[in-house]
Amino acid sequence: MTHPADFTVPEVEDFDSPHALFAELRGHCPVAWADEMGGFWAVTKHADICRVLTEWQTFTTTVQNVVPRVATTQRRPPLHLDPPGNIPYRNAILRFLSPRRIEEWKPVIAAMVAEHFDPFVAAGGGDICADFSFTLPIALLAEFFRLAPDEAAEIRIVGAEFNMALQRQDFDLLRERSDALYNIAARLIEDRKANPQDPDLDPVSNLLAVRVDGAALPDDKILGALRQFLLVGIIAPTTFIGSMAVHLARHSEHHAELTANPDLVPVALEELLRLYTPYRGFARTATRDVELGGKLVKEGDPLAVVFTSGNRDEDVFPDPHSYRLDRVEPDLVTFGRGPHMCPGSPLARVLLAEVLLQIVQKTRDLRLTGTMEMTRWPEYGPLAVHLALTPAR
Repeated sequence: MTHPADFTVPEVEDFDSPHALFAELRGHCPVAWADEMGGFWAVTKHADICRVLTEWQTFTTTVQNVVPRVATTQRRPPLHLDPPGNIPYRNAILRFLSPRRIEEWKPVIAAMVAEHFDPFVAAGGGDICADFSFTLPIALLAEFFRLAPDEAAEIRIVGAEFNMALQRQDFDLLRERSDALYNIAARLIEDRKANPQDPDLDPVSNLLAVRVDGAALPDDKILGALRQFLLVGIIAPTTFIGSMAVHLARHSEHHAELTANPDLVPVALEELLRLYTPYRGFARTATRDVELGGKLVKEGDPLAVVFTSGNRDEDVFPDPHSYRLDRVEPDLVTFGRGPHMCPGSPLARVLLAEVLLQIVQKTRDLRLTGTMEMTRWPEYGPLAVHLALTPAR
């Protein structure tokens, strides 16, 4: 389906330009068509984003999940299934993310962040993405899924290469690394079948133990789900940690405030998640003609729900472009909304809060030393942030 173009997706962006573009669209054309990347509607207002995410009967996730469309292989639950098909896969992971289990993860994550961040501090800085944020989330996923050391080492390499291929839109390498991730997932499933583990402790064994009306989940869907879970925690933290570092480098007063008042880290994290939301291209597809934001969206049209824009919507967040720690219960869409709200968000918040805490505790300042390389759709954030730092004494 083609429509008159309302905006053009820029070929080159910097750290601030996407926010300026989305602010303009929110003010003049909140549901805007672009011809690039196969053509899609950009949904930029908070209320419209929430509507698309919650009205799954009208806006399905079963056709296309991100803009640009990058899925080249089989279906990956739960993201690729509408309710109720997604529920068994979500529930299989949610049981490992209860408040009690999240508390148990906190000391593990603190040690893991220190292991990866301390060498960066000792070196006086570097590229915080390549040298820190690209490896840390993969290490956490390896621990979460109880991977053997050789499997963990492999997924660190393959996951990082997949991430970079996606960010740089190298689709040949993306397909190759995607196949490698499926192979890792397949081997992991076969290992758990041959060497069963306690389903109460091991997420893969739990997926294999799930029964729906007495039947096991299909093997191909378990494979797709595991591959999805292995990736979901890799992509967003890598760029968001870079964004946090850029903010602290630009605003030394915020760095100093958090150093002096570490109890402010959780609320500061929420504000940073609002300001620098790393996803702008999660997609849905219209199942019928529907009016949205003053535009007629036709059946079959893809829509990108731009979380990065929704979290700066002036109608929801006063003074939306400013860092403020006095916001009362901000209604973020950072982790989505509705039946596909990110199940891993509690664990992600623990990881990112610990990263922010250790940055402000272990450094006196951060200084940008080079040109940032930015990701492109479907993510927002830097791929490379070169920093110099002063260690805390």
